[in-house]
Amino acid sequence: MDTDRYLEPDTAPTQLTQEYLMEESLEPGLHSTSPWRDSFRRFLRDKRAVGALVLLAIFILASLFLLPIYEHIGPVISERHGFVHIGPAKYHSPTYVDNLVENAPASSLHWLGTNYAGQDIFARLLAGIQVSLFVAVIVVGVMDVGLGIIFGVLAGYYGGILDTLLARFTDLIFAFPGLLFAVLVTGLFRQAALDRFGNDGPLYLVAITLGLTIWPQMARYVRGQTLSLKEQQFIEASRTIGTSSNQIILRHILPNILSLIFVAATLDISGTIINEGVLSLIGLGVQAPGSSLGLMIQESLANIPYFPMEAILPSLTLTIIVLAFSFIGDGLRDAFDPRSKD
Repeated sequence: MDTDRYLEPDTAPTQLTQEYLMEESLEPGLHSTSPWRDSFRRFLRDKRAVGALVLLAIFILASLFLLPIYEHIGPVISERHGFVHIGPAKYHSPTYVDNLVENAPASSLHWLGTNYAGQDIFARLLAGIQVSLFVAVIVVGVMDVGLGIIFGVLAGYYGGILDTLLARFTDLIFAFPGLLFAVLVTGLFRQAALDRFGNDGPLYLVAITLGLTIWPQMARYVRGQTLSLKEQQFIEASRTIGTSSNQIILRHILPNILSLIFVAATLDISGTIINEGVLSLIGLGVQAPGSSLGLMIQESLANIPYFPMEAILPSLTLTIIVLAFSFIGDGLRDAFDPRSKD
């Protein structure tokens, strides 16, 4: 994670506090607001970030709610080779294979057509978005933010052996390319994950592996913010009046770095989704007949000259999601930066 994209650790919390104090010292007749509210207003003025947020919300809602609806839209048809009546819950399933309708064009039955195995492309796109969001939540929401905050704050505030261990561990992670490490681990344990958890096993393995490579970076970033904050005068004043270390961390340290963590985590999501797509593209992620955007791209490579849309649609979807998170992260960074001007 490139921390230069965010606020500098030695200036951000102090300037945020100074801005808040200046607003509190306004004349009685003037309305003062909290820094969080001001940041929210600055974010809303960033049309690119707001547009990306709206577009991302549409993708998320579609993947969560439109796929179940889509599986109930369509007539009951006869499966020609067996004369078995099947409904949309089956032929609109992202995992259903029908070799009789391979590479079919878009129609009222299959809105975006079918792929080389007769699977509905629209259903697989929605399922692929779910996979990308699932990996992002596990990797960034749980491991990156969760472990990064816990170890980063404790190492920065208390120092000692925990700080030393974190420094050595992060040095070890940084010495080995994260994606290459993920490829190595998923390649070694992919079959074990398949045997234990079925086709979803590689997805869990990918999420855990990517999380292991990313949380030390967040921990180092949080540690730097904590080291800067704990030397501020208001922290020293809290210690003077007898405030416990746990209360200082919960009441002063975390609230002051939370906004910066949001920015860093949002930007980390983009890299995580790309890495998951790369692992699926080379066959180490979700396995067929399951669906992910990377797997859809990989499956369509052989048919690009004849059916280019089978590759374009998942590639375009993946690009839009990554760019949306990047724009939102940039918007949050500018909104939470007290030096930005209205």
